[in-house]
Amino acid sequence: MNWLETIIIAIVEGLTEFLPVSSTGHMIIAESLLGVEPTEFVKAFTVIIQFGAILSVVVLYWKRFFQSWDFYWKLFIAFLPAAVLGLLFSDKIDELLESVTVVAIMLILGGIFMIFVDKIFEKTDKNQTISPKKAFIIGLCQCISMIPGVSRSMATIVGGMSQKLTRKNAAEFSFFLAVPTMFAASAYKLYKLVANPESLNVLKDNLSVLIVGNIVAFAVAILAIKFFIDFVSKYGFKAFGYYRIVVGGALLVLIFLGYDLNIL
Repeated sequence: MNWLETIIIAIVEGLTEFLPVSSTGHMIIAESLLGVEPTEFVKAFTVIIQFGAILSVVVLYWKRFFQSWDFYWKLFIAFLPAAVLGLLFSDKIDELLESVTVVAIMLILGGIFMIFVDKIFEKTDKNQTISPKKAFIIGLCQCISMIPGVSRSMATIVGGMSQKLTRKNAAEFSFFLAVPTMFAASAYKLYKLVANPESLNVLKDNLSVLIVGNIVAFAVAILAIKFFIDFVSKYGFKAFGYYRIVVGGALLVLIFLGYDLNIL
C-alpha cells in the first residue's frame, strides 16, 4: 500500500465507522477500486485502523465513558457474543472480506430495512436505562455485522431501537460498544501478524502505514460522529437506506457488466 491508498482508505473508515452503511464494506470497495493487492497485511489493516476511529468515541464522550462499573459490566455483556463468535468463525469472516458481491447484496438488503426501521421501532420507553438483558440482545444483534456490508453500527442501533431506546440513545450505546469490540478485533489481528515471522517482518516494514491510517481515521471519525448524531436525531435513517441501495445496486450493475471487483 502506498501513502495515497492508506489515506484514502483511512478517510473512508473514519467517515463510515459510525454510520449505518458498513465501514468494512466501504473499505473493501475502496481497496477493490484502488487495486490494492489482497495480502494478509491489507486485510489486517482494514480491521486495525478501526481502532483509530473508536478512539474518537473515548475523546468525545470521555465524561460518560469513564463512569460506573455497572456501565462497563453492561458493555462487557454486550461485547461477549461478538467476542465468542468472532473467535470461532475468524477464518470464515476473512473469506467474506474477499467478496465485493457479498458487500453489495448486504448493502441493498440492509438499505431496504433502514428505509422502514423508524416506523418499525417508532415506540420508545420513557425509561431509557439499558439493563443487562437489553445489553445482551444488542450484543447478539452486533454479531450480524460480521457479514461485510451489514454494518456494525446499523446492527447495534437497530438492536437498541428494538429494546425501545430512542435513535440517539441507541446510536450512542452503539458508539460505546464499538470501543471494546473493535479494540479486541484490532488486538487479535495485530497478534496474528506478530505471531507469524513472515507477517511480523511485513508489519515492521509497514508500521508507519498503520500509524498514519489510525491517525487519519481518528480525526475523520470525530467529525462523522458529530454529524451523525445531529442528522439521525432530526431525520432518522431513511436517507442512509437509500444511500445503501444506490451503492449496492451500482456495484451489482458493474459486476453484471463484467467488471472484476472481487480482486480482494
